[in-house]
Amino acid sequence: MSDTFTLAACAEMLWRDKPMEFRVRRLTEMGFEVGLWNWPEHDLAMLEKSGATFSIMNGYLSGRLADDEGAADLLKTAKTTAAVGKRLGVARLNLHGTGLGEGGLPVTPCEAATGAMWLKARDTLNRIADLAEAEGVIFTLENLNLSVDHPGVPFGRAEDTLALVSDVNRPGLRLNLDLYHAQIGEGNLIELCRACLPWIGEVQVADVPGRMEPGSGEINYRGIAHALKDMGYRGPVGMEAFASGDPEAALQAFREAFTI
Repeated sequence: MSDTFTLAACAEMLWRDKPMEFRVRRLTEMGFEVGLWNWPEHDLAMLEKSGATFSIMNGYLSGRLADDEGAADLLKTAKTTAAVGKRLGVARLNLHGTGLGEGGLPVTPCEAATGAMWLKARDTLNRIADLAEAEGVIFTLENLNLSVDHPGVPFGRAEDTLALVSDVNRPGLRLNLDLYHAQIGEGNLIELCRACLPWIGEVQVADVPGRMEPGSGEINYRGIAHALKDMGYRGPVGMEAFASGDPEAALQAFREAFTI
C-alpha cells in the first residue's frame, strides 16, 4: 500500500456482476478503503459488519444548493445521511450542485448560475457546515464535467467548487477534487491541485477517455502523484473508475501509480 496516500476505490464501479458484499470484502482484503454512492441501495447491516473502512459516500439523497426549496431538501436528506455515515464510520459525505438522476444527469439542470444562485449556494453550504459541526462529520463538494457526463449541473467546474468551498472556509466542508472530471473540463491538473490544496478532503481519479483506471488513457497520474507529494498532500486518493479489464489488475495499476 502507498506510504504517502490512503488509497480507496469506489465499490459501485468494480466487479459489477458481483454482489456488494463481495466487492466490499475484496477491496478490504486488497488493502483499499471503500467508496459508496447512495446508501438506501445497500444492506446497511452487512456494510456495518463487513469490517471495511469507508472513505466516502453520497452525503444527501435529493436537493439543490441554489434555491430555497432545494436547499431545505438538501439539508433534510444530508442530516439523515449524516446519521448513516456515522453508523458506518464514513469519513466524508459527498455533495453536488444539484441531485443527479438517471445516467448522472442533473435532476434540475441549469445553463448558467446567476449571482443570486451563487449567494444562495454559499448560504446553503454554510448551513451544511453548521450541520457538519453539530453532527461531527465532514461534507465534501465534488466538481463534475459538463461536456461528457453531467451536462447542466450548476457549480460543476472545479473553479466553481473551489470558489464556494474556499469562501465558506470551514473545516466541515472540503473539496472532493475529481481529476477525471477536471481533465475533461479544465485541464492543468497539477496547478489545479496546488490551488485547491488547502481545502482538499479527497482526490478522486480515473483516466480520460473512458473513465477507467490510471494508465488506461491520457493522464500522467504518476506525475500527479509525485506533484501531490511534493506539495505536501498526504490525504486520501480514491479511484472512482471502471476497470478496462480485470478489476484486480485495474486496482494494481492504481496502486502502482500512487505508491511513491
